[in-house]
Amino acid sequence: MARGRFILLEGCDRAGKSTQCAMLVAALKEKGYAVELCKFPERTTTIGQMINAYLTNAKELDDQAIHLLFSANRWEAMQAMKNKLREGVHLVVDRYAYSGVAFSAAKGLDLTWCKNPDRGLVRPDLTFFLDLPTSEAEKRGGFGEERYEKRELQEKVRHLFHELKGKEWVMVDARSSVQAMHETILKTALDKIQEAQNEAQSGELLEDMFIE
Repeated sequence: MARGRFILLEGCDRAGKSTQCAMLVAALKEKGYAVELCKFPERTTTIGQMINAYLTNAKELDDQAIHLLFSANRWEAMQAMKNKLREGVHLVVDRYAYSGVAFSAAKGLDLTWCKNPDRGLVRPDLTFFLDLPTSEAEKRGGFGEERYEKRELQEKVRHLFHELKGKEWVMVDARSSVQAMHETILKTALDKIQEAQNEAQSGELLEDMFIE
């Protein structure tokens, strides 16, 4: 049995990731695929609750400390994610290690230091980057409600995302309509899933996040 595919959606704030994740999961389920949605940070765990308090400005934390908490939040979900992928379940993931590195490095932390805690995490099979200029993001509802939604920081984050771009990335213009974005994402995701089903060796997970 082919393992599930890890499909990641990344982007700056207000780019439409959560909407597109939900639409992709619904479309894949409608086509009969086993698929689940994961979101990072996962705010229901003890670590996730600390992250949520920080993001909503209810708690102050050192930049290094919050970066390590974000990474720990991903690691605590890792075994369950691996199990699902090996069982043939496709995972649609809203944010991941690229976000963790981009946001922390944008605050001035060393890029290599930021990558180190996530080295060895499962790497996505396919990453969609929803690219949205900050000037457009500011026009969208809710911008500025959380700690990181500031123009200068978001512009640095966007630049760093482009630096981190890997070979599995697909760039999506987030200024497009919701439906146009969905159609692009769904078609590419289906191609990746079909490719996996045709592979002779399709059971190996890509456990080399940030390992060069």
